[in-house]
Amino acid sequence: MHQLIYLVPLLPLIGFVTLGLWGKKIKNETLIGSIASTTVGISFIITLLIFFELLSGGNTHIVKLFNWISVGNFNIDWAYQVDQLSITFALFITGVGFLIHVYSIGYMHGDRSFYRFFSYLNLFIFMMLNLVLADNYLLTFLGWEGVGLASYLLIGFWYDSKFPGVRITWTGDAGMKAFVVNRIGDFGFLVGMFLILITFNTLNYNEVFDIASSNYISYANTGIITAITLMIFLGCTGKSAQLPLAVWLPDAMAGPTSVSALIHAATMVTAGIFLVARNSVLFSLSETTMSVVVVVGALTAIIAASIGLVQNDIKKVLAYSTVSQLGFMFVALGVGAYYIAIFHVITHAFFKGLLFLGSGSVIHGMHGEQDIKRMGGLKKYMPVTAKTFLIGTMAIAGIPFFSGFMSKDEILWYAWSSHHGGGWLVWLVLAVAAMFTAFYMFRLYYLTFEGKERFDHHHVHPHESPKTVTFALITLAVLSTIGGLMNIPPALTPWLHSDPLLKSWLKPIFANANMVMGEHAHHGVEIMMYVLMALATVVAFGMWALAKKWYSDAAWSTPRKLAKNYQPVYKLLLNKYWLDELYYASIIDPIQKLSTSFLWKFTDIGIIDGIVNGSAKSVELLGNRIRLIQNGIVQNYAIVMIAGIVGVIAWIMFL
Repeated sequence: MHQLIYLVPLLPLIGFVTLGLWGKKIKNETLIGSIASTTVGISFIITLLIFFELLSGGNTHIVKLFNWISVGNFNIDWAYQVDQLSITFALFITGVGFLIHVYSIGYMHGDRSFYRFFSYLNLFIFMMLNLVLADNYLLTFLGWEGVGLASYLLIGFWYDSKFPGVRITWTGDAGMKAFVVNRIGDFGFLVGMFLILITFNTLNYNEVFDIASSNYISYANTGIITAITLMIFLGCTGKSAQLPLAVWLPDAMAGPTSVSALIHAATMVTAGIFLVARNSVLFSLSETTMSVVVVVGALTAIIAASIGLVQNDIKKVLAYSTVSQLGFMFVALGVGAYYIAIFHVITHAFFKGLLFLGSGSVIHGMHGEQDIKRMGGLKKYMPVTAKTFLIGTMAIAGIPFFSGFMSKDEILWYAWSSHHGGGWLVWLVLAVAAMFTAFYMFRLYYLTFEGKERFDHHHVHPHESPKTVTFALITLAVLSTIGGLMNIPPALTPWLHSDPLLKSWLKPIFANANMVMGEHAHHGVEIMMYVLMALATVVAFGMWALAKKWYSDAAWSTPRKLAKNYQPVYKLLLNKYWLDELYYASIIDPIQKLSTSFLWKFTDIGIIDGIVNGSAKSVELLGNRIRLIQNGIVQNYAIVMIAGIVGVIAWIMFL
């Protein structure tokens, strides 16, 4: 069955080409949506069958399609690696991607570029699948860049629509911002690939990892391994929106909500998590890089979560939540809990996909309104959306026993008990971030669905979304509820003496990385794990109660009072720590001034244009001088001819 892996990315590519070339001639929206959704749906089914094949005892398979690049001794195949990691990512890329496609049929109804939207969605899925299925760095990088292109097209899909952002006027500007910021990270990935080629003389994953793991004593903590992993991690901070490259993701909300769900829930932003996990052997060889990953992840988690406390745009709250959750995942990677990071990727795909699609349902029902302060009381108008949104909120907040509780608590436990990740200090940072998350998510729920109706009844008439939308919501709500069962924490199953399901499934992928790192302090179930889990549960319920109390009050008296009494802090959070303004002041504006004052005026106009224009002027002046000789007097011409003949004779005679 694994030999059919090429069909998994090929089918979305066929959908992209079909809709891109002939979609405009297809006037039926249902047919367009069906073509796009079916290609991804069949890809999911094939991936699922391959998953069952591997589950029954299959080994890693390399499926070569053709020789891609061959220069001297350097050869790169277009080949796909079928193993537990690639199939795990392919499953939720195609599965959640299929639900988002179905959702978009109803959500994008009536859009003038309906076919173009679905062709871009198919292109995105094709590139993302190449990224995770590749058996070498170069093919991964092709998918990496392709995802960046597709995200630019999707974020700026409504390119002629206004979008309020820092120095951003149109949605097209937001797409460009995402594209440019990601290129900074991509540069790091490129440098990392060059260093890998120089060091290992290959860009094939398995060859690199075999060399590194078999000689890990000589490679451990060397400068070249640290340089390689730091450069790769720089690429990951771009795609997965970590500090200092996190500023693009909130502005990516400019695109349609289904795009936000696709990019921020299950696909593009998890590309960085995938790349670190795929390179776990190399990362485990550098304690310096692992520490950097932990610090960056923890800081991103707490900063993004604190910003989310005061945001009022329903999609931006979820955007900062995504940035924060990605920070949790990177901390898990940094402490060596690779399979826990993948676990949180999967559960996050469920509940964040649900929340984004739920927010899209709200925006659709509210005729485009996104400010949660202008909502309220929507539960009676949109019952399915409200119930499923509450499930997603409980999952991300860590309410037992929803999927987010299972994965997030394990990250907190590994952060606490790991010798590689800073111990209690990192745990404390993540615990505060988790507390903020629970509060702002229940704040979002109560301001949107409960309490007094604050919208204009004359112009806004809330209504439930179409069945294509609610189908996706209900499916993801079920997955958000039961998804955590795939990796139940040992503290909840002390009678079992075997590894959790997901850990057993992914164990072959991370065996070499664990061997390189040595044994962690994560043995069995300790009493502290129960204590931390109980504490996290109490905090989650406490934040739920606090949000309900504060925002059931129609006047919001306590939040308003706090904002007034702590105005500097409130402004700091509301303005997102002025990160965008800082980048403009320190990098963008100086570069623009340098470009206009020196590079443009001096170099471009003074030197380049001066040389070109000066050459033309010189030719013109020379022509004017030569033209004076052509005066029409025959005697002068004869004299010149005689002088020339005499000169030639003299040359021959004397030289």
